[in-house]
Formats: sequence, structure tokens, C-alpha cells
Amino acid sequence: MSENLRKYFTTGEFAKLCNVKKQTLFHYDEIGLLSPEIKSEKGYRYYSYHQFDVFNVIELLKEVDMPLKEIKLFLKNKTPSELIELLKGKSLEIKKKIENLHQIQKIIDTKIELTEFALTIDFSEIKIIEQEEDQLFLSGSILDCSDREFLNSVSQFIDYLYKNELDIGYPIGAIVSREKLLNEEYDNYSYLYTKTRNNTEDISFYTKPKGLYVVAYHKGNDKNISKTYKKIMKFIDTHHIKLGNYSYEEYVLDEISVSGNDNYVTQIMIEVEGK
Repeated sequence: MSENLRKYFTTGEFAKLCNVKKQTLFHYDEIGLLSPEIKSEKGYRYYSYHQFDVFNVIELLKEVDMPLKEIKLFLKNKTPSELIELLKGKSLEIKKKIENLHQIQKIIDTKIELTEFALTIDFSEIKIIEQEEDQLFLSGSILDCSDREFLNSVSQFIDYLYKNELDIGYPIGAIVSREKLLNEEYDNYSYLYTKTRNNTEDISFYTKPKGLYVVAYHKGNDKNISKTYKKIMKFIDTHHIKLGNYSYEEYVLDEISVSGNDNYVTQIMIEVEGK
């Protein structure tokens, strides 16, 4: 090798340094994105170590979804101020992606936790359990609403959850008032809800109170959930328990974790005030 080329990498050496195939470097040269610093008369290509930084910036910009054509245009007309502006914009995009990934991580961890818990449950049991308070985000009132109003409320509720990043993987549940329980109107919900740990100050949350709850599980289609509610109400009467304000129902196993709605499991939690 010529003394003048001792500090330069061949295409193969530079490709190895950059952890890519030689074809990638050939392509970048072909489209005018990154050309070797030296091309000999015999067609040999040589890259300087300074070009490693340029290659890294190209790969970085590719990772944040900047097309090669735009990268080429930027490199052709670059200035320090334009570099700062470009990288600041990409930094904000990355920050948003990281926040989205954190949100996805929360949802995944919650789904794992809930499904593992579901596998420990005896679904045939009806029990009185002391539960801690929970922070819930509620929909608008859906009491006595029409089917169309119900669907609109569900859509608005879900849309608000996602826009405000309140969804952390808990199922959407429904609240039934004491009055509707006594009237056996088990599907006449007062509100929809989901658990959340978001403490945004400008959003109102409802605290599901700490206390005693009769907890039971309905397996199968929710069209038949009245049978399970009647069993629970009989249990409450038999044990001479005073009915509380609300019932809370939510899936513990649904379409995500089981096949067929005959295998769905709904947890029903009814506030009670003791004997």
C-alpha cells in the first residue's frame, strides 16, 4: 500500500468498521450519499476515519425515519445552524417515541400482572374481601341511555383515554348503582371506568373506596351475567350484609387471553357495609 494510503480503510475494512455489508457502501456511493475519500485509477476505494462519523450520522437519521433522499439533500447543503435545527427536531421526535414506549411498557406489564392473577382465581367462589381504594377515570353518565348514546359514550371515553395517555392496560369496566341492582337492571350502567395511576391535575378522577366487597366471577357471555348477579344478591341476603352504593364489573379474561366468549371471565365487585 502506498505511504499516502496507510491511514485509509479499504471498502471491506470500512464496511467491517461500520458493521455493514460492502454493498451498503457501494449503494451510498452510487446515490451520492457517502463516497470514498479516495478513488484510485484502478478503481480501488478508500475511506478515512473521519468518514466514520458521517456514516454514523446517516445511520442515526435513518433510525429516526429520515429518508435517504432527505439525508443526501441535508448533507449537500449543510450548515452548523441547519445541523442544530435538524438534530433538535429529531431529539423531540425521539423523546416522544420514548414516552410512547414507556406507555406501551406500562400496558404490557399490567396485562401480564392481570393475566397471571387470573390464573390463581377459583371462579366458582363468592367471597367477602377487604379491598384497597383505587383511582378510576370515569366516563360521562350513561344511566338510562339509549343504545346509540351508549356507543357514542364508549367512543368518547376511549378516545379521551388515548389522547390523555390514561390507558395503562387495565380493562374498561362498568359501574352499576345500588338502585339498579335492587331493580335487577344489571346492564343499566351508571358509568364506564378504567383504573389508572395518572395523577394529571387537570383531570378529575373517582376514588373507588377502600372497604368490604363481595367478589364473584361470571364465566361466559355477559348476556347471561344476570344469573351471576342473582347468585351474588342471594349470597348477600343469606349473610345479612348491607348493600353498598355500587357494583364494579370488569373482565379478567377476555378476547386477548382466551378464545371464544364462552371462556370470558368477568369479575364483579359489590360494595357492602358488613353484617
